[in-house]
Amino acid sequence: MVAAVAGLLLLAGCGGGSAETAPARDSLRSNETPVATGSSAGGSDTVAGAAVAPLAPGSSVDRRPVTGRPLRVVFFGTSLTAGLGLDDAASEAWPAEIGRQAARAGAPIEVVNAGLSGETSAGAVRRIGWLLRDTADVVVVETGANDGLRGLPVAELEANLRAIVAAVRRAQPQAVVVLVAMEAPPNIGGAYASAFRAVYGRVAASEGVVLTPFLLDGVAGVPSMNQPDGIHPTPAGAARAARNVWPALARAFAARRAGAPAL
Repeated sequence: MVAAVAGLLLLAGCGGGSAETAPARDSLRSNETPVATGSSAGGSDTVAGAAVAPLAPGSSVDRRPVTGRPLRVVFFGTSLTAGLGLDDAASEAWPAEIGRQAARAGAPIEVVNAGLSGETSAGAVRRIGWLLRDTADVVVVETGANDGLRGLPVAELEANLRAIVAAVRRAQPQAVVVLVAMEAPPNIGGAYASAFRAVYGRVAASEGVVLTPFLLDGVAGVPSMNQPDGIHPTPAGAARAARNVWPALARAFAARRAGAPAL
């Protein structure tokens, strides 16, 4: 699996600005602005606004089964989630494919793609509060790829992941949290890669959140699954990424529909 992330090392081919101030060559990046877009399983797009106030900490939460409406699923991530480089990110990025998979399973969801290119886990901590102004039934967290590319301290990644989970639970205590496992580039060193990988399982276990397999298993390092930059998936690569994490997400969706606030 570690070898599968070799494609993440081909950074020189990426162009554009970074969402943060670190050197652009060290991140999955673009000049995107932090706008969350939503689309139903049918493919229509909307802008995620702030019309619904978040639940305050300690508020009573309705944990009855969700009936009569699609689950609102927020995909909070990097350019991998945003669909950087795809002709139609709204329909081709992996969250959109999850929406189609849910529809095929007979339980459609509302997809809110809140991916932001170039973001590290520290940036995600700063942004999560803005995103949680709207309600969410499930929050899927994909972050850490840029931390690994930059060789940032693993302890900081772990602290940031825990802070993100805590922020979701404060603002949206009814939501099920899903953590998407990521891998560090192997050239950083075996010890770093192992420590990086272990963070996701440790956080998921101690925080009681759903953990998916590595998002880019079978995608990273496979030329036919990646755009010319060697980093970002093609539509076929995005579809493979969606298949990688679908079983875990399906369990999370079922739990929320049954009224469970977490797994």
